Amino acid sequence: MIQSFRDLDVYKRSYNLTLKIYEIAKTLPKDEQYGLSSQLRRAATSIPLNIAEGYGRKSSEAEFKHFVRNGLGSCNEGQGPS
Repeated sequence: MIQSFRDLDVYKRSYNLTLKIYEIAKTLPKDEQYGLSSQLRRAATSIPLNIAEGYGRKSSEAEFKHFVRNGLGSCNEGQGPS
């Protein structure tokens, strides 16, 4: 039974991804501390935060979908052209 956003598998997985990204960011060179490292942390953090915020707007399915799409957009940051 889902009682909060913390029960959603997508939230759990994105939160764990964020923790891993923070660990990886620590290993990047110091000259990337405010560049790549910062961007990776912000993008990763945005995913579970958008899911949580969207869940808080559960009275509107459309709004929840909007926030999930925002989280998906954060997943795609920095991938560049294929």
